[in-house]
Amino acid sequence: MFPEDEVLRRIVPSPEETEKMRETAGKLMRVTADYMKAEGVDAEIRLAGSFSKGTFLSDPDLDLFIMFPEDFPRGELERIGLKAGDDILHGERMFSDHPYTRGTFGGMDVDMVPCYRLGSTDKLKSAVDRTPFHTSYILSRLSPEQKDQVRLLKKFMKGIGAYGAEQDSRGFSGYLCEILVVKYGSFRGVLSASRSWRKGTAIVIEEEGPRFDSPLVVYDPVDPRRNVASAVHEDTLALFITAAAAYLSDPGMKFFFPEKRVPPSRESLKEKAASRGTGLVTLYFDKPQAIEDSIFSQLWKTQYAVCRKLDSHSFGVIRAVHGMKGDKLAVMIETETPELPKVCRHSGPPVWVKSSDQFLKKWNGGRYGKPFIEDGVWTVIAERPYQRAEEMLRAEIRHAGIGKNIDPGSAEILGTRETLERADELMLAELLDPRFPWENRCRRQHDLS
Repeated sequence: MFPEDEVLRRIVPSPEETEKMRETAGKLMRVTADYMKAEGVDAEIRLAGSFSKGTFLSDPDLDLFIMFPEDFPRGELERIGLKAGDDILHGERMFSDHPYTRGTFGGMDVDMVPCYRLGSTDKLKSAVDRTPFHTSYILSRLSPEQKDQVRLLKKFMKGIGAYGAEQDSRGFSGYLCEILVVKYGSFRGVLSASRSWRKGTAIVIEEEGPRFDSPLVVYDPVDPRRNVASAVHEDTLALFITAAAAYLSDPGMKFFFPEKRVPPSRESLKEKAASRGTGLVTLYFDKPQAIEDSIFSQLWKTQYAVCRKLDSHSFGVIRAVHGMKGDKLAVMIETETPELPKVCRHSGPPVWVKSSDQFLKKWNGGRYGKPFIEDGVWTVIAERPYQRAEEMLRAEIRHAGIGKNIDPGSAEILGTRETLERADELMLAELLDPRFPWENRCRRQHDLS
């Protein structure tokens, strides 16, 4: 059997590291408690997240919750909670479903989150009020040995690219990994169970809740009205099922510590593209001023919108990838053809419809022949408005429905030749030769075979 103990030796922080983090966390809690006392607020200060549960990997974030009395005014909770973040962390205010502060303390990244101190999850007052219940539940259910099993599962998820509930990851959160180990007992238990998972699988940890229309449903053991796996995309679910089967068949370090892919030479990429006879188009946009999770959400929306636009103009999208680097966003797409014919078939109304007279009047003098009847419908050969994808997108990008904060005016659009000459080689390799992370090879690849 593959020595998973060796993985643990590499991913579990040393006692010295853990003690240093514990000291920093304790100091942060004391400073925050003193601050709230000075504000005259009877708040409970509690750690949440992986560090508090003992399931953390190296360099964990600290999730510090300031738990206000249940009857505390919501506006005052946010004001004082954010002010504490400003004064203690000197960080950045974040606004998603709830306001909080992200900063650093004692060299550790910290999220400082104001919430309510409730007796149960029956009547939540903010989106994060259930998080302390998560911490208590995991601490009461996982043995020390199982905490290491969670670490293995998290590292496996990171290695295959399925970890994180953020918009770009669309994957398994840390809490989801923890309750899966609660359910199935171990890292391998989760992997074995996934062999029977399908789209729409529902997993009950403690109590079944309402039906959810999601690829994977895992009922939150502290609040069965919530699907812990709501962020898991169908593709990420399929990726995990595939990786689990591959690991159980042939386990290895490559699943936990995949090699970083080294792209082939640009000449090799050009040869690969030429052999396919397809088209390429790349769009670059200026990165908007927004929180990163929102940017990735909009980047996915932009990719889907551009693909729909290409398909609507008959370019036939084969595959698309996207990325963010520095101050630029990129979407790269392979289409079925680099150039469409000059003409296409255009269908009009049925012959017996009154408006057919107007159609005939418009097209009778057509450059490519008179209208003809096909399946009872007037049909004509018409000239396409665009033959190349990049031409169409330059003209239509403002009407494509891209992410709301992404400026279409900043778009730089490259066609096939420019993409092969200028675009990022790694992104090109991912587009033309998709591979699972555990399939990457360390040496430089000279071809795409």
